[in-house]
Amino acid sequence: MTQMKLEPQVFAVLKDKIQMIKSQEGAIYLVGPIKLPVNLDGDTIIFNWYCWLNLEEVTEDYEKIIEKLSSANLAEYQQSSVLVYGDFENSEDALIRMHSICHTGDIFGSKRCDCGFQLKQSMKRIAQHGSGALFYLANHEGRGIGLFSKAMAYVLQENGYDTVEANESLGFVDDSRSYDDAIAVLSALRTKPVTLMTNNPKKVDAIEKAGLSIASRTSLWGDESEYNAAYLDTKVKRSGHIKGEDSVHAKS
Repeated sequence: MTQMKLEPQVFAVLKDKIQMIKSQEGAIYLVGPIKLPVNLDGDTIIFNWYCWLNLEEVTEDYEKIIEKLSSANLAEYQQSSVLVYGDFENSEDALIRMHSICHTGDIFGSKRCDCGFQLKQSMKRIAQHGSGALFYLANHEGRGIGLFSKAMAYVLQENGYDTVEANESLGFVDDSRSYDDAIAVLSALRTKPVTLMTNNPKKVDAIEKAGLSIASRTSLWGDESEYNAAYLDTKVKRSGHIKGEDSVHAKS
């Protein structure tokens, strides 16, 4: 695999946000601080967020470290799971959510995105519906680029890059996520049609191409704020996401 060459303007933005800390087994590379607006019981609290990466290589040539990220498969060191509710196998109608891990949104409650809202809302909807499954896809951080690379992308976003531009400037594609494993698990748990909770038509296409039946798609849109307005707008205009809250029946 050819190693990407970082553009000078990208490194100029990132270089002052990285530091190297020597450890017994190599070095810790710390990126930050990054402002993170967090929802705590209805109040928005601004935190500073850092992320670190452990490597055997000890160097202050940060450009060299960054250039290796896109081929390091950092997101592959995590495991996925599925949360099932009710009689998922046999119920006539079941809701499912293919949820990509978002460390900042799901755990910290960051309002830079809508992921935490979508996670909690999908769990509530599944429980209210009576049958469903939440697939939590841990190798999907940052649309497949990994947490440390996502932190780099956040730094770029704070300097005028949109989500797509930030990922591509670091040597990644806009969205490298694969749903193959989750679809295989879904096939093992249920053969009847499902209602998919998503704003992303790529998820619908992935499931249908695998031969599974989708009864309908329902949106998970909400938690819009000043902190994620540009992010949500990029999702719609550049990544093809569908804005809305109404259920949509899949093609027959």
